[in-house]
Amino acid sequence: MANEKKIDCVILGLLSHEELTGYEIKKRMDTVLKYFWSASYGSIYPALSDLVSRGLATKREDTENKRNKLIYTITDHGRDYLKEWLTLPVVKDELRYETLLKLFFGWEQGTEQAIFHIKTFEEKIKKELPYLLRTEKDLKDCLDDDIAHKYYLLTVEFGIKTYRTYLEWCEEAKEFLMNKGE
Repeated sequence: MANEKKIDCVILGLLSHEELTGYEIKKRMDTVLKYFWSASYGSIYPALSDLVSRGLATKREDTENKRNKLIYTITDHGRDYLKEWLTLPVVKDELRYETLLKLFFGWEQGTEQAIFHIKTFEEKIKKELPYLLRTEKDLKDCLDDDIAHKYYLLTVEFGIKTYRTYLEWCEEAKEFLMNKGE
């Protein structure tokens, strides 16, 4: 398991909760997981094929409507694989923000450009925070409906605290640059 691809584990985790199509997996990545994980169709579909060929997932064709959809399901072997991966120590947590990268080299463009990037980042966070707050409320309202909800709630609460800290930092950074700018 040393060479497992995280995308495999993400997909298996999603499939452990419900059967999904590749499109639905991408949709989950772009909504509920987007705050801490992402993937493209170009990585999802090859991973799905690989999971099926390794016996970790199955696929079946749904012909109920005019569009033939492939629906993926985790197998018992896939569930065991996921459970084993969940017991392994975390190899790497990383934070990668292009905003911070541009800010790190900000002297090349100056204060005005740096503040522009901070404000853009701040607007993005302000736009996304209400979604996290609504999700937190929804999860708290249905905590007893599904055991997975308490784990989802933990990640949402992490996101809320992180986003609030980001907003605090944005204010401090703008003030610092305006008072200490060139």
